[in-house]
Amino acid sequence: MEILISGLLLGLMGSFHCVGMCGPIALSLPLGGNNIFQKITGGMLYNVGRTVTYGIMGAFFGIIGKGFQIAGFQKWISIIMGTFMIAAILLPSLFKKINSGQSIPFAKSVRKGMQQMFAKRSFGGLFIIGLLNGLLPCGLVYLAIAGAIGTGDLYLSIGFMVLFGLGTLPMMLLVSMAGNLLSLTIRNRINKVIPYVVVFVGIIFILRGLSLGIPYLSPPKEKLNPEIHMQKTTNEDTKAAVKGSCCHAKENTENNAE
Repeated sequence: MEILISGLLLGLMGSFHCVGMCGPIALSLPLGGNNIFQKITGGMLYNVGRTVTYGIMGAFFGIIGKGFQIAGFQKWISIIMGTFMIAAILLPSLFKKINSGQSIPFAKSVRKGMQQMFAKRSFGGLFIIGLLNGLLPCGLVYLAIAGAIGTGDLYLSIGFMVLFGLGTLPMMLLVSMAGNLLSLTIRNRINKVIPYVVVFVGIIFILRGLSLGIPYLSPPKEKLNPEIHMQKTTNEDTKAAVKGSCCHAKENTENNAE
């Protein structure tokens, strides 16, 4: 649960970064419509589109993380992904080229597709703009993907990325509806907090991988693997049920009589 909360927190705080990176797109969205309800619907469709893309990413990278978990590497993957998130903050120059999109071959095609959808000015077009927007190079999304892989579970990975997307939704919707609500000074101050949030989330993943036995924060290894934990719990419940059954009680009575 703490992993999912960290995804939402990363999205909420990171949304102020999104205002700077994707704010121009949100501000120029062809919301159209004759009333506020239609404008809100258009803004929601755009942001839901982004969240759907993040969820699909969560499924893809969740499968990769699950593969590491099956291979017995989940503990180390969680530590590596947490370290990656912290390194991205402490050594930003190493990730500058990736964040700029220079190494992403399909970025140009994605932007071209978004331009075509802008011209359509429809609800469907807004949803597709959101879908494509989620594919654009973004350092914050890369950090979220690192967290998704670190979960080592398909459903946790999807949940992590969806909550990350939903965390960015309120601020991005406000920007698309009312323009730039926050001054540059306030945004800069909030952006200074984001690195601390990313480091905090990275520490959570590292602690989770270390399996220190701290409830919720760093669970034991058997609880880190949901399948092993469920199997162990089921076996314990089965033994307890048999021990408390009438047949077991009758057997104990016969043994005592002898």
